[in-house]
Amino acid sequence: MSDKPVDDNQFIAGSPSVELSSNRTSLSFERTRMSADRTLMSIVRTSLSLISFGFTIFEGFRQLQKSGAIPSMSDGPRNLGMALVGLGILLLIMGIVSHMHFGRGLNGRRERLYGEKLLHSDIHYSATPTFIIAFLLLAVGILAIAFMAARPLIGPH
Repeated sequence: MSDKPVDDNQFIAGSPSVELSSNRTSLSFERTRMSADRTLMSIVRTSLSLISFGFTIFEGFRQLQKSGAIPSMSDGPRNLGMALVGLGILLLIMGIVSHMHFGRGLNGRRERLYGEKLLHSDIHYSATPTFIIAFLLLAVGILAIAFMAARPLIGPH
């Protein structure tokens, strides 16, 4: 420990305890933001699974029918595949909207604390790589369902 006198002006509100609380609060905002990002990552993983399973079911049955390995069937596999892709897209849209709403709320809380001089800096969180990937996966899902809608299964309908 140093014997230098402590300058209370270097602390928020001139108090070391308020400074310590401010640092903890700033870190809790960071942890909360990372937690929200992890939640979006799990939504992206689940959506990716739904979209890829749906497309695989559709294309697998389509190729089996095309090769003659199985007889022409109803639109059941196509409908199931499109339903799974659609669910993946819907889940992704809901996750993106929820993530954006949560991020705005978190920014607002942080801004209020900064305005009250309880935090050193007013950091506004921007788009993370996970958020960008979520939008890219949404585009892939939309392309997949458009492809599926344009290409019916082989055989009489």
